[in-house]
Amino acid sequence: MLPPSRSSRPRRLAAVLATVAGLLATTAGAATAAPAPKSCSFVCVPDTVVLDGLHLAGNKIGLMAGNPTLRTSLANLLKQADDALTKGPWTVVDKERVPPSGDKHDYLSLAPYYWPSQPKTPENPQGCPYVDRDGQVNPEMKNVPDKAERLVAFNSIYQLSLAWYYTGKAEYAQRAALDLRTWFLDAATKMNPNLNFAQGIPCKTDGRGIGIIEFSYTFTQVLDAARILEAGAPGWTKADGKAFRGWSADFLTWLRTSKNGTDEAKATNNHGTFYDLLTAATASYVGQRDLARTIVRDSGKARIDHQIAADGGQPEESTRTRTYHYHTFNLVALTRLAQLGKHLGVDLWAYRNPQGGSIFAAVDHLLPAATGAAPWPLPDIHFIQYAALDSVHAAADAGDRKARAAVGRIPAPPGGDLFPVRPAAEQLDDVSTT
Repeated sequence: MLPPSRSSRPRRLAAVLATVAGLLATTAGAATAAPAPKSCSFVCVPDTVVLDGLHLAGNKIGLMAGNPTLRTSLANLLKQADDALTKGPWTVVDKERVPPSGDKHDYLSLAPYYWPSQPKTPENPQGCPYVDRDGQVNPEMKNVPDKAERLVAFNSIYQLSLAWYYTGKAEYAQRAALDLRTWFLDAATKMNPNLNFAQGIPCKTDGRGIGIIEFSYTFTQVLDAARILEAGAPGWTKADGKAFRGWSADFLTWLRTSKNGTDEAKATNNHGTFYDLLTAATASYVGQRDLARTIVRDSGKARIDHQIAADGGQPEESTRTRTYHYHTFNLVALTRLAQLGKHLGVDLWAYRNPQGGSIFAAVDHLLPAATGAAPWPLPDIHFIQYAALDSVHAAADAGDRKARAAVGRIPAPPGGDLFPVRPAAEQLDDVSTT
């Protein structure tokens, strides 16, 4: 069983302020802690969903004290946020292809690993039937831009909201708010709250439950972004927040009642884990905390029991052509679920299955390959060493000593290590094909 978290918000705040006092004393020679913040013009604690708002507040004070790790990480984040200021906004109605519903407001994407098996002819213009080539991306999927634009839009919203939180610069918040309203709220451009036509296969199906994974962690980043903006950001109004909670509640209903949603809930591999993350995070955001708590608590038996072996290996992900990618990918869902659980009084980090498998064990299993101490023992057609970094960071923060010792020996991704300033796991290699 999962032991309930014994921490309370006041005790956690006291702990953060105590940590900040030590940080200030170390980096700036301060003898006492800074006074508790009174407004977001100094430091506020956003009521985030996956991210730890108290951690963000501690970071902000650490930045004021000149912490070099935080400053480097923030500089890398701001490069991406500055780039996001010049792009977008994005909308699902931009696409040329019309979904089977006839409504361009419906999200549309194609299955990435399915290819035509026959020559394209006037009688068979699509080359049907399509067949699966696991791990090999069909470039035809790029002809439908919703998936690629969603990834850029959601990442931009997340980066811009964090950039505003740390710098206070209004242009970051205003642009994040514009991007949010364009994708989700404005009548002319908003996406309908469903994924009926995600990852369709030509000549076979208009959409599949598998397609839900395209939203399953990037949307949870958007939920955190909205909560950060709700902490007083310019350009994001109470009416905006209410409207986005309404959209999210409608999306949650679709996730839990549609055929695609119920199909995805039954998945036993990373798809099932990410479905739990998406539904639990959305439930928490819209105020259905009891439902969110139940989903996270039950994911111990529903996911960890089946997915993680005694040695930390993940049998469901070991049959793929990109085994390292999918091991790290499933861990992103598990570590984010554990971080979400912390806010809900559920300690998923402490869960051990009957074989002894746990999230910590799964992270530790990756460490030899992630640090370069040993080759990855399974086939992978595109091994990327740094892909595990964020999950290792998350495990280290949760108390995994092996992970803590390994963090500094894992290469940073090309854009730098952002975890210090956005401390929740992301998939650091290419997820646009997943």
